[in-house]
Amino acid sequence: MASSPEQVIRQQWEKWSGRPGGKAMFSFLLGRLVPYSGTIGARIEELRPGYARVTLQDRRRVRNHLRSIHAIALMNLAELSTGLALNYAMRPDARSILKGLSIDYTKKARGTLTAEADAPVLESNDEREITVTTDIRDAAGDVVATAQARWLVGPRK
Repeated sequence: MASSPEQVIRQQWEKWSGRPGGKAMFSFLLGRLVPYSGTIGARIEELRPGYARVTLQDRRRVRNHLRSIHAIALMNLAELSTGLALNYAMRPDARSILKGLSIDYTKKARGTLTAEADAPVLESNDEREITVTTDIRDAAGDVVATAQARWLVGPRK
């Protein structure tokens, strides 16, 4: 049986995360596996079943005309962090697909941002909808956005 994208992500994280420069390499490889998510150049800092911490550097390619990080870059960061937390917590015979994503912006996003997401560790592949929340904080620790991602989890078909 071929490896699922979720299994590839887990295997590559375990391979690279403990090596010097490994998190950067993993983040680059993830961007190749999930091309649109790779467009923001986020870095995966920590990943374990049910948890992901992802950072985004403030640079020109993710900025808007207001000299802050673009709202859609924040949305992309939210999808990435919630998806990683959930997919790392799923069984190999499960899959997920995003059903909805909502976000509340509370402050202009400037500087290095950190998204942290917590998801339940799944013991079965029963079909159900799971909402995963992520807070995106700036370097001072202030929340700049909070997002809720609705994921449909079920058996791999």
